[in-house]
Amino acid sequence: MTTFAYCRVSTLDQSTHMQEEAILNAYPDAVIRAEKASGTSTSGRPVLELLMDMISNGDKLVVWKLDRLARNMADLMQLVQDLEAKGAALEILDQRIDTSTASGKAFLQMLGVFAEFETNLRKERQLAGIERAKAEGRYKGRQAAIDADKVKELKASGLGATEIAKKLGIGRASVYRLLK
Repeated sequence: MTTFAYCRVSTLDQSTHMQEEAILNAYPDAVIRAEKASGTSTSGRPVLELLMDMISNGDKLVVWKLDRLARNMADLMQLVQDLEAKGAALEILDQRIDTSTASGKAFLQMLGVFAEFETNLRKERQLAGIERAKAEGRYKGRQAAIDADKVKELKASGLGATEIAKKLGIGRASVYRLLK
């Protein structure tokens, strides 16, 4: 039986040190892998994919906290199903959840629902903040990457959309969109 540990942070300036330390205190011989990637989805996380490929019958995947692994029920349940299909288990250290037990599975499902709820609340707060900032004139959105005046100027000089796109190094669809 091998204990694999997965540590994740979202941004480059964050560190997995605290997660690794907690896991090594519980499992000194754990094989620890870490990555810096968004936790919104399990896609685009090559280290997690590698661990899931390496895990086999009798192994265990350990994470420090649930949100380090998944933030929505669909991803969480898929990971648990994939582990079960391999004869492996999941353990979440801070909540003392182990899917090798019936109570651990039930508790994990409840926590997963709350983790997804928290993510949805965070998105709602973010959107509300953006709307308020827009209303107050403080939020303008992303700066335009294409000079619309230059596109119109080139069109007025007689160039077609393809020529404008080549000259400015942009897509033809962008030219059409700006000329509407």
